[in-house]
Amino acid sequence: QVRLVESGGGLVQAGGSLRLSCAASGRIFSINAMGWYRQAPGKQRELVAVITSGGSANYADSVKGRFTIFRDNAKNTVYLQMNILKPEDTAVYYCNADISYTYTVHNYWGQGTQVTVSA
Repeated sequence: QVRLVESGGGLVQAGGSLRLSCAASGRIFSINAMGWYRQAPGKQRELVAVITSGGSANYADSVKGRFTIFRDNAKNTVYLQMNILKPEDTAVYYCNADISYTYTVHNYWGQGTQVTVSA
């Protein structure tokens, strides 16, 4: 079994920063893309940022210039550095990863971590 465990969420004032971490563990041969999604109350889950195994990253327009995604392949961990946070960034943030053990790739989700930005 594979687990994705997020950490780093919390309450922060507008303009502040938080860093989220997501560590993958279990039966892992390789990890392809890793990403962060978020879901605010009453809204659909949306992509925040994604990074390939080679380090290429893409971001939602709403977070470009404020958030940075990076990963440590040796630790099977992906991070999301969030700066200049806004109240509209308030959401549950979920880690997502494409992980293979043998010759098949499976998609996994973490349990989510709450980020709350106060005005």
